[in-house]
Parts: sequence; structure tokens; C-alpha cells
Amino acid sequence: MTGGCQCGRVRYRAEVSHMEAYLCHCRMCQRATGGVSIAFKSLKKSTITWETQPDWYVSSPIAKRPFCSTCGTPLGFAYDRSNYMDLTVGSFDDPSGFFPTENFGVESKHPAWEEASHLPNLRADEYEPLIRRWSETTSKGPR
Repeated sequence: MTGGCQCGRVRYRAEVSHMEAYLCHCRMCQRATGGVSIAFKSLKKSTITWETQPDWYVSSPIAKRPFCSTCGTPLGFAYDRSNYMDLTVGSFDDPSGFFPTENFGVESKHPAWEEASHLPNLRADEYEPLIRRWSETTSKGPR
């Protein structure tokens, strides 16, 4: 499978044998992403090929995080002394097949965000203010 950052500067290829992923709710991931949780796919480092190298942020004395310094996209998490690392599910070109099998860092989980299926749904490609802004600015829509 392939993936990369929002602007396209950083790209990777990964050998994915199954679609199981997990959600991390720890405070470090919340701060690193600005979200209430992050979806990760754990893979052997040897199965990941960076076509364009990411930048790396040393986020703690035991781990670092790949990201794009141009657009700011968080791309993963890696312990220093491990044969595995995580890639962000959202950075895959087609993340649709992944599904969560566990929650990690639940001591920092925000229960109000656990179940959102009861909330109204709105498609971005049907939201007039967004469509208008894109059409006033460029001939392309959001990617």
C-alpha cells in the first residue's frame, strides 16, 4: 500500500498483510496530532520504504515521530529500540479497509467522543460554503 503527507512531499510504500489497526488515546498522541485520538497501523520497520524521507521529531527519550515539515502531516510513531513502528491510518492513500481492533492509552480517553453515530452527517462535497470557497479560489476541489 502507498501513502504520504497532505502536500505530497513525503511518500511511502508499506507491505500490509492485514487491515487491523488501533486507536491511541494517550496525551502525547493527542498533543502530537491535535486530535482526541489517532488511528495507527503497526508494521515491521523493514516493510516500510520511504520514497521521500520524512522529518523526525524526537517526541520523548524513547520514541520519535515522522512528519512532513512542509505541510505538518503527522505520519506515525516509532520506539527507538523496536523492529515495529506505526503509520497513521489517515496517511494511507486508501485507508478505507482498515478497522480498529483495540484502544490504547485509555487513561486519557475522552468518552464524549467515543460514539458519534447519532450525530447529524454532512458531506463536504455538498456543503455550499466549502464548494463556493474552492470554486472562487481554484478550478480543483478539495483533495
